[in-house]
Amino acid sequence: MNKVFLLHKRPEGKPSLTDFKLIEEGMPEAEDGELLLKSLYVSVDPYLRGRMNDAKSYIPAFQLNMPMQSGIIAEVLTSDSPAFKKGDFVLGNLDWKQYQTCLPNGLQKIEADANNLTPYLGILGMTGLTAYLGLTLLGKPKNHETIVVSGAAGAVGTIVGQIGKLMGCRVVGITGTHEKVSLLQSKFKFDKAINYNAVPNLQQAIHLACHKGVDVYFDNVGGNISDAVLANINKHARIVLCGAIALYNETKPPTGPRIQPTILTKSATMQGFIISDFADKFPEATKQLALWLQEKKLTYSETIVDGFNNIPQAFINLFSGKNEGKMIVKV
Repeated sequence: MNKVFLLHKRPEGKPSLTDFKLIEEGMPEAEDGELLLKSLYVSVDPYLRGRMNDAKSYIPAFQLNMPMQSGIIAEVLTSDSPAFKKGDFVLGNLDWKQYQTCLPNGLQKIEADANNLTPYLGILGMTGLTAYLGLTLLGKPKNHETIVVSGAAGAVGTIVGQIGKLMGCRVVGITGTHEKVSLLQSKFKFDKAINYNAVPNLQQAIHLACHKGVDVYFDNVGGNISDAVLANINKHARIVLCGAIALYNETKPPTGPRIQPTILTKSATMQGFIISDFADKFPEATKQLALWLQEKKLTYSETIVDGFNNIPQAFINLFSGKNEGKMIVKV
């Protein structure tokens, strides 16, 4: 039998295990032109929370009692397509199923051995592309500027910080534990990291860490953390809106500081982005990331959870910061 996770009900606030339903169905059989795939690694990402709501957005909402989907690396078991053969590894936006059939459209062949697949869900996949293109195209960092990254120990944040260092910037990360502070400063070479849970005044802590102010803010979090960063921005600062995980589970719009006066008086720019907007830049960005990785100028962290049955819990754990770097489920 084939296991499948469905969206059982829409969350109210933080997702729970009861929002998902595990079912079993018959094994699929490939039809004309289709591939039969075996899921190997499943990416769980904060943006999936928005798709669980019945709301119009940049990507369609998940439908109730239909399979959840995310980035998945799979092995081709059978193929009726000249583009793929049995034994190939592919990456695509696929259903949370152990086995599934699909047409080859939209699948990317991964030229790597079985022991080196997971970077294509992270640093060589959408995570790395989001960090690189968001920072370089919107943040536009200059040598000796100061970059602040929220959610800095997450999948995107760790890469943003390293790229900032490669571009000659001072990089300050904001995270939620002492262990992650140590990780950011040792493994990822951030100049400074702040545990927002351990400082009495985050705005003041950022001021002390960024003695020349903040030139680029790469925002993965939103909420109170972003309020504290924005109070420290310099004139002509660039704020890159990548995510707002602190707000995804709110049941009503939160009230915070009105940021327009700050943006106005600092002549700052704030821009959100969806990584698919930059699809034409993917080949160039992937080439650069792969080169830096090969040259050991970039490194990465992964939190790998074992077992198909644990996909929902791994996803839920993102909202309490239980991941270091990219969260992946090994099927």
